Amino acid sequence: MRDEHIIHMIENAPLSGLSADELANISAHAQQCAECGRAFEAAQISQLLLRERVAETIEPSPFFQTRALAALRERQSANEVSALRRLWNATGALVSSMAATVAALAILTVFAPGTQPTSAQQEMASVNSYSAEEVIFDQDESAANQMSYGQVLSTLYESDDDR
Repeated sequence: MRDEHIIHMIENAPLSGLSADELANISAHAQQCAECGRAFEAAQISQLLLRERVAETIEPSPFFQTRALAALRERQSANEVSALRRLWNATGALVSSMAATVAALAILTVFAPGTQPTSAQQEMASVNSYSAEEVIFDQDESAANQMSYGQVLSTLYESDDDR
């Protein structure tokens, strides 16, 4: 009987899942073998403890729901802060460089010296400047010296034969 220990039967299936014949064989072997008898008793005690534990109902403490909801809100607010922090970590360098560029351009716009026209540019501006009276009323003193459109076109498109 030493080779036919019942420990493997006890370990593989719960006692409540064994048939009546298997329980009878285990009980008979446990009376002859002390080691298997201790294993069978341990299995019976374990089954009894589990049944009692399952039957027992545990009521939560009076303020369990309040504490659980407060802990949940605290975690959510911590996650919101960390989400903003992660966003800043991802885009902080870009935003900082853009702000520095805008600041530099603003400083250059305000404090950079304006470009002064050179004397040649001033002369060209004075030669090509028109007054409102000249444009509206065509009261240019040098209008007599100007060529008409027909004269300009005939000069431009003058054929080689005419020259």
